[in-house]
Order: sequence, then C-alpha cells, then structure tokens
Amino acid sequence: MQRRDFLAMAAAGAAASLAACGKDETPPPVVEPAPPKKSVAPPSEAAPKPVEAAAVQSAYPAVRWRLTSSFPRSLDTIFGGAEVLADRLRAMTGGRFDIRVFQGGEIVPGLQALDAVEQGTVEMAHTCSYYYVGKDKSFGFGTSMPFGMNARQMNAWVYYGGGQELLDDFYGNFNVLSFAGGNTGTQMGGWWRKKVSAVDDLKGIKMRIAGLGGAVFSELGVVPQQIAGGDIYPALERGTIDAAEWVGPYDDERLGFYKVAKNYYYPGWWEPGPMIHFFVNRNEWEKLPREYQEAFRAAAFEANVTMMARYDHQNPIALKKLLQSGVKLQEFSRPILEAAYKAAQQLYADEAKKNPAFKKILKAYDKYRRSENAWFSVAENRMDDFLQSQA
Repeated sequence: MQRRDFLAMAAAGAAASLAACGKDETPPPVVEPAPPKKSVAPPSEAAPKPVEAAAVQSAYPAVRWRLTSSFPRSLDTIFGGAEVLADRLRAMTGGRFDIRVFQGGEIVPGLQALDAVEQGTVEMAHTCSYYYVGKDKSFGFGTSMPFGMNARQMNAWVYYGGGQELLDDFYGNFNVLSFAGGNTGTQMGGWWRKKVSAVDDLKGIKMRIAGLGGAVFSELGVVPQQIAGGDIYPALERGTIDAAEWVGPYDDERLGFYKVAKNYYYPGWWEPGPMIHFFVNRNEWEKLPREYQEAFRAAAFEANVTMMARYDHQNPIALKKLLQSGVKLQEFSRPILEAAYKAAQQLYADEAKKNPAFKKILKAYDKYRRSENAWFSVAENRMDDFLQSQA
C-alpha cells in the first residue's frame, strides 16, 4: 500500500465519520435521580470479620516449576527476562508460585528448550521460536521474519491483531502455549572478518545465523551455521565460522566479538523485531489456579516490555564504546539488501505452497505488516528521518 493510498483511505473514513456525527439528533431530557434510601443492617447481619492473610494464602497451592532458558546467564538482559517473570510471580503470590530459572545447558542444551517443554521434562522455557524452524518454518513467525515487523508492530500483532491466536493454534501441535517474553529491537547485521559489498562477496562465507535468515542467506551463497549463544565466540575465534550475528551492541560487547572480528554490519534485516517467548507445557498450565494464570500473564507482560526498554537504554552506550575500541561500522549495500529481500519473498511463496500452517499465518501476518508499515510511514518514519538528519 502506497502512502497516498493510505492517506486517501484515512481521509475517506474521516469524512464518513463526520457525516454520521452531523445528524440532527435531539438529546433526551436529563432526569435527576432520586437520592438513595438509607438502610441499616440488622444486628444479625453485621459485617464479617476480616479473613487472616495466612488463611487466604493457604487456599492456594504451592507450585514449583523449572524454566530452562536458551541463553547464558552472562547475557543479563535477554536471560534476565526469565528472572523478571520469576521474581514478579513470587512477589504477587507470596512465594507460593516459584519458578527456578536455569541457563542454557544446565538442564538441556539451549536449542532443545522447546523439546524439553513439549516432553514435560520441564514446565516451561524462555527461548526464540525461530530456533525450531527445522521442525517447521512456521516457527519463524513467533520470533521474526526477514524484512518483517519491528518490535512495536509485533506487540500490536500478538496482543491485538490476532497473532496470539494464530501462534497458539500452531504451537498446540507441540503441546505448548506461548507468551511474549521480550524483544531486542532491530538487530545488528553481525561481525564479519572481511568486508562484503557485493552479493558475490557472500559466497562460501560460513556464518552463524538463526531462523529463516539463514535460509535466505544460503540463497546468496552463505553457508549458515546454527550455534547457541554461548558457543559463538570460540567458533569465531578458531575460524570455524567467518561471520556471526547475535543481538546488538550491548550483548555483542559482553560476548567480546569485537576482539576477533572488526567489521560490524547493520541492519539485521532478518530480525527487525525478534520476539522472545515463554513456552509453557499445556498440561501444566491447565493445573494452575486461574489466579496464578492471571499473575503469570501480568508478569510475562512486564518481562516483555522491560527487556525492550533495557536494550534501548544500553545499546547506544555500548555502541559508542565499541567504536572507540576500533570497530568499523559497515552498512549492508543496497544490492545485498535487494537480493536478500527477493530471496525472502521467494522462500515464503515456496513454503506456502507446501505448508498449510505456514500459508495460513503468512496471509494474516503479511496483511498486518503492510497496514502497520503504511501507518509508520506517515508519522513515525518521517519524524525519525528528520531528527536523524539534524543529529
């Protein structure tokens, strides 16, 4: 949808609304309500004594869950999303709903977190849906699609645009429920040992990259490698891989990638707004009292919102430090971006032909993305463009 089409639609809708509001309607007369009658409860109906807090607390069961994360504890912001959930639940339930958080590898390897929840090894996980596109490419929609929606748009889609229902319908095939549990914002394009300017420069490069971004890059000659976060640095240091993407300046600095690769590319077009999820075993969820379920939803919401805020605060500070250490900031060339976009669209079309679940979600996702982008182009993007030109 072009910007002029969007504005034309908006103008037409506004005119219709004004016409409807202009009808001659005489409001009914205002009638003052009669004052309420005073009533006095008889002695036999005196107010009950307050219930002791301990009695209320004992009415709810003590629940002990284990959460396996896909992330190392050293990445305090992304791993910390699970800790926010657990801490808030303990606070809201007086410690009766207690979730112990384990970093990737303590119970199962980071990339097996979803399997552990599906099989009932643990009650829940904190992980990225797109880690599991090997099972079904539809898993990509839960986290991020190449050239897809940004963080705010993902929240809008999941919370209000029907995304949650579509995702849970799909995740039901794996005996799990999903809850938004964080976002990193648009990610960086990773750390590269050498500069890449043309599409031909990508051929043969071994790159750590997760999700469908790897499938798109492979069409451009890259050899994608899926490696858990804690294993990326040694692989890059040993030369097992030539490039690696992770998140953004804050986490990348903590992992030390700048020590072994100096070219830092942007943007991470494969992750414009990657959402992290809490996956919960359906059977365990259904055992919870309704009050615990509501507390869980509130705690997950807080984890989702605060993670993005923390990254927005930390990334500018970290990027400045990286540049001061000699990192070379590089922008992906337009030819590379255009070739990647074309490959992504072909991937989606091919997958939709053979995968009904993917086709169903893609249709709704793409329609919502186009609508959101039309709106963002009117106010958000114009404001951002101007302010950046003045910086």
